[in-house]
Amino acid sequence: MWICLSALNSAFRLNADNPFITDEESIINRAVRKPDLKVRCIKVQKIRYVWDNLEGQFQKIGCLEDWLSSAKIHLKFGSGLTTEEQEIRRLICGPNTIDVEIAPIWKLLIKEVLNPFYVFQLFSVCLWFSEDYKEYAFAIIIMSIISIALTVYDLREQSVKLHRLVEAHNNITVSIYGKNAGVQELESRFLVPGDLLILMGNKVQMPCDAILIDGSCVVNEGMLTGESIPVTKTPLPKMEGSVPWRRQGEGEYKRHVLFCGTEVIQAKGARSSTAKAVVLQTGFNTAKGDLVRSILYPKPMNFKLYRDAIRFLLCLIGTATIGMIYTLCVYVLSGETPGEVVKKALDVITIAVPPALPAALTTGIMYAQRRLKKRGIFCISPQRINVCGQLNLVCFDKTGTLTRDGLDLWGVMPCDGNGFQEVHSFTSGRTLPWGPLCAAMTSCHSLILLDGTIQGDPLDLKMFEATTWEMVVSGDDFHKGVPGCAMVVKPCGTSSQVPVEGIAILHQFPFSSVLQRMTVIVQEMGGDQLVFMKGAPERVASFCQPETVPTSFVSELQIYTTQGFRVIGLAYKKLEMDHHISALMREQVESDLIFLGLLILENRLKEETKPVLEELISARIRTVMITGDNLQTAITVAKKSGMVSESQKVILIEANETTGSSSASISWKLLEEKKHIAYRNQDNYINIREEISDNSKEGSYHFALNGKSFQVITQHFSSLLPKILMNGTIFARMSPGQKSSLVEEFQKLDYFVGMCGDGANDCGALKMAHVGVSLSEQEASVASPFTSKTPNIECVPHLIKEGRAALVTSFCMFKYMALYSMIQYVGVLLLYWETNNLSNYQFLFQDLAITTIIGVTMNLNGAYPKLVPFRPAGRLISPPLLLSVILNILLSLAMQIVGFILVQRQPWYSMGMHSACTVQNDTLSKLTISPTPPVKNGTNGVFTSFENTTIWFLGTINCIIVALVFSKGKPFRQPTYKNYIFVLVLVVQLSVCLFILFADIPELYRRLDLLCTPVLWRVYIVIMLSSNFIVSLVVEEAIIENRALWMTIKRCFGYQSKSQYRIWQRALANDPSWPPINQTSYSDMPGCGRGVSYSNPVFESNEDQL
Repeated sequence: MWICLSALNSAFRLNADNPFITDEESIINRAVRKPDLKVRCIKVQKIRYVWDNLEGQFQKIGCLEDWLSSAKIHLKFGSGLTTEEQEIRRLICGPNTIDVEIAPIWKLLIKEVLNPFYVFQLFSVCLWFSEDYKEYAFAIIIMSIISIALTVYDLREQSVKLHRLVEAHNNITVSIYGKNAGVQELESRFLVPGDLLILMGNKVQMPCDAILIDGSCVVNEGMLTGESIPVTKTPLPKMEGSVPWRRQGEGEYKRHVLFCGTEVIQAKGARSSTAKAVVLQTGFNTAKGDLVRSILYPKPMNFKLYRDAIRFLLCLIGTATIGMIYTLCVYVLSGETPGEVVKKALDVITIAVPPALPAALTTGIMYAQRRLKKRGIFCISPQRINVCGQLNLVCFDKTGTLTRDGLDLWGVMPCDGNGFQEVHSFTSGRTLPWGPLCAAMTSCHSLILLDGTIQGDPLDLKMFEATTWEMVVSGDDFHKGVPGCAMVVKPCGTSSQVPVEGIAILHQFPFSSVLQRMTVIVQEMGGDQLVFMKGAPERVASFCQPETVPTSFVSELQIYTTQGFRVIGLAYKKLEMDHHISALMREQVESDLIFLGLLILENRLKEETKPVLEELISARIRTVMITGDNLQTAITVAKKSGMVSESQKVILIEANETTGSSSASISWKLLEEKKHIAYRNQDNYINIREEISDNSKEGSYHFALNGKSFQVITQHFSSLLPKILMNGTIFARMSPGQKSSLVEEFQKLDYFVGMCGDGANDCGALKMAHVGVSLSEQEASVASPFTSKTPNIECVPHLIKEGRAALVTSFCMFKYMALYSMIQYVGVLLLYWETNNLSNYQFLFQDLAITTIIGVTMNLNGAYPKLVPFRPAGRLISPPLLLSVILNILLSLAMQIVGFILVQRQPWYSMGMHSACTVQNDTLSKLTISPTPPVKNGTNGVFTSFENTTIWFLGTINCIIVALVFSKGKPFRQPTYKNYIFVLVLVVQLSVCLFILFADIPELYRRLDLLCTPVLWRVYIVIMLSSNFIVSLVVEEAIIENRALWMTIKRCFGYQSKSQYRIWQRALANDPSWPPINQTSYSDMPGCGRGVSYSNPVFESNEDQL
């Protein structure tokens, strides 16, 4: 596709010799082909790419270049774009829209009808109509219409829902500042990267991603994170140098970015009432666009069941082809007309390949979905239910998932120059005495006042409420030295002993999960300017003057974190008044602080956590914790919850980046609860022991590490990463991106990974996992296949149980449908030998009255209430399943051949009679048997014969027997007898079949094109069927379902699993040097460097950039 700039030529007189954009290095300048002013572009998954003539490759367009420094962003875009540049960018970058069209019903209908399955059904129906097999053809048409209608309705509803989610995005009026035009209002779809947005007022929806360059904003990012907690955004500092703006400073660049789809609650300018932001990305390049794309183009699910299903159907088609050749030979030699021969040959395909198979499989998934819905678990991707049955590793977020959402303020531990003082408990009702510590608790937070209500992070809220102070917004004449619209905290009437009128919060450096701290600059009314810091104790202590940090810091911190408390460090300093606050850099403010003390909050485990984790562990499903919290707290929660048992050891892994002359290092230390080490590392305060016991092999130890170490290991020790992941259980201080990476690394080891989180910062990992379960009902959960209404992890075992039951049900249906097809196929081919066939009503009885009803009711078994310590087979083409199908086909084949041959050898077979019911047993031997050809009977051109009658009864009742044999109960599904509807159906069907077999009703036999046989022969039929049932049941129970037998066979043949994690387990079990204890390795040592790295194929995502 080509974009022509010649349309702008007349308006702006473009000169091919001059750059079109002021920045000569811009991709737009490199993309324009001269002199004809054309740009070559393509669109992939809604993202536009243009051809870079200089690089000779396609480059993404619709966003600012990554290499721009903060100084360049302020310089180039700080005063807006010219009209000419806006028009050029608008034409090349495209509109700022997230268009999700509502798919027209006719288009969905055509797409569904052209599904190979329905095409095959259409072929079958046309063939049946030509053979006057109208009844079943109409039944299949009705079922197909209902199925197509339901599918189209579901797809249409999803399309409408997604359209409504993004519809408002395209119709927002925004204000921008142009270099020549000044402030102007326009529709958001006309925005381009580089435009200068003017943000004013409250409750503004962001129509694009933008970098805040002036002022501050409070934003609700619930749409992206699932957590409706106001987040404060600060302007991008104007730093000199050429370092790209995303990499400058030590913190996250996200704190400067306003993401598309989020709501700006408050916008304040530094020197005016408006904030300014530069448009960073537009359309589908934005954060919201990326979320929508992840729904439109989901990650391909690599599940072997669906690949095996195709192979399975191809095998049936191969079998049908053999049958077709046989049919052609038989009927051509018998002198049938070509038309009849073709019909008979094509008939074999519709018999060998069951048209009802996909409908039966869908029914099983629908029942499982309905059962999950009753438990408050909602599913937007039903195909994933089967995948749940294969899960063998589940990752859990900690806060809000394993532990309770709310934090209770347990107490505060002040400190002075001599060490920590006595803990001040808030449960006693005593207020904290006035001092720097009290001032820090009142002002070091990101709370805001919205409609008279204080809102913000629950931790901040608890801390502020404990002080009993109140919050107001200053007016223009509020107090000398306090700017207008500043947030002011002041003591309430009861706090008469406080010597200050209030504290104004002048500037915030917001909390960042990467930095693990937040800092504020405040002004005491009529007093000093102060700096307060709050964050992870180890991080806060590292910014303090060493002499102010108590010598017992490590041991005291250890005491509380090992009990599972959440501990926050507080520090402060006085600020020199001669600095202008907006000119101060964070590095200048956060230095030489005085340590104030520790804030101790209680975060209790949810009641359901421990029993659920114990259930999963007893079922041999690995549990892993991925949290953003402190490492020691995470270890304690893991021990309290049962994720790490008392008898198991925890080995801490600490990895450090390359520093100066030394290469990256990794050290291994055994955690010991009773001994202490000196305060020497700012990041980890743990206690170690020198040795490890002999039983510290696979399963008896767990690795614990933080996000920083994980990142270093990924970059410098990738060959060690699989070994570490084999026993890695606790991952602390993990960023959202690291959570996603960890899930992907587990998947590379061939684990089926589940992820359970409360939606906050877990979206990426929820999308990446095979099964994502969100405990949040926010919009972010739209990216998660499963959402639980009950906000605890009880949903995880329920999901696995239902997944296992659904998987086993799918296998049962495959086996049953294959057997039903083969029973009918063998019977028909035997009859073809005599140029005979089953009549339409005989087919109808088998297809509709027996198989269809069984297919609908066989799936009703619920999940077994107990999780067993092994999973169902994940492959359709597995030895037990194939053996089961082959043996049962052989049994049915043998039974039908025996029946077919024996009936021809009966004395009454060739007497030229249409019924043998009147023949007396004592005269049979006296009859002279003279072969007489069967007489053509009925309107359908079907030969009624004793072979036909025998084969039909054997085949029909065998379909019922096979359904009972294949209907699995324990250990993955409820016992068959508890599926009352299915048992009733089988009893009724068997009773009807036996009634038809033994009832001498001529009219009934005539309708079904059957011949009456002697009672003794009917008894023979029952004996053959009973023998077949007993043998089939014994084979199924004693061989196919005998797990111990299959395990013995595997051992005898030396079979070993080819899954990566199994290979690593075997390797580590035989490695006497693993795990290394009290050792430090370096990246330049042999065997510690980088290994082979690869990534799973997923849709191209901007998540890492966001």
